[in-house]
Amino acid sequence: MSASNADRLAESVNKVSVGRVYDYLLGGVHNYAVDQAFAEEQLRLLPDIRDFAVSNRAFLGRAVRYAVEHGIRQFVDIGSGLPTQGNVHEVADEAAPGECSVVYIDNEPIAQAHAEILLERTADPDRHRAIDADFFDGALLWERVLDTGVIDETKPIALLAVALLHFMPPATEPGRVLAYYRDRLPQGSLLALSHIHVDPSDTETLEVSKKLTESYTKKTNSPAMPRSREEIAAFFDGLELAEPGLVWLPEWRPGGEDPYSGEPARSRGLAGVGWKR
Repeated sequence: MSASNADRLAESVNKVSVGRVYDYLLGGVHNYAVDQAFAEEQLRLLPDIRDFAVSNRAFLGRAVRYAVEHGIRQFVDIGSGLPTQGNVHEVADEAAPGECSVVYIDNEPIAQAHAEILLERTADPDRHRAIDADFFDGALLWERVLDTGVIDETKPIALLAVALLHFMPPATEPGRVLAYYRDRLPQGSLLALSHIHVDPSDTETLEVSKKLTESYTKKTNSPAMPRSREEIAAFFDGLELAEPGLVWLPEWRPGGEDPYSGEPARSRGLAGVGWKR
């Protein structure tokens, strides 16, 4: 390991990571005391935030299976985070054994290290790769995705941006960057996306959400930024939304158990899948 990479790892261990917090909320083991303390602080503010993580992960699995059912065999997961239950390559291979290729992308050094270990143990190196890159790298990121040799840019791709964009403030223009990736996708591809959203009528949660946002901004490597339904819908510009459209997490093609099945708005997350026709 180079000195610079070692320094990045050391710095990462000592700072709260949203990926490791998410892992902790899902019951994973790839997290540290600093992440656990922060997660418990968030749970005191919003006790069912763990259920959001579970519901969001369930949406990811359903979106992957939907893509496979519709003939897609290539997945690019940007902001994949730490390996935890229901990884993309595991869900895809369960749906289409031996057929799917996956590239995981994260800019967090420890997430990258754990992803490589996971893939060595459970994946096929000819079809599954993990790279250290940032969503905002644009052309460089896409070049590195293709350089893995496991993604064919002429065939449909499922681009996954799940629970990612709410960590990107408006000043960073995530919509512009996402549009670059959408433009790279061949026809027949899809974008699966989820994003934090609070119903405007839920005034109590809006107040809590402000406190959560302030906490993430001050203490983590990624500030949190809820968006309106219209702002989230704009991420799908130029795509054809699959039924049932942009909906609460548990409402997107429900299947299996979900913590919010009876009260979908309490998931505080919108999800959708858009096709590039």
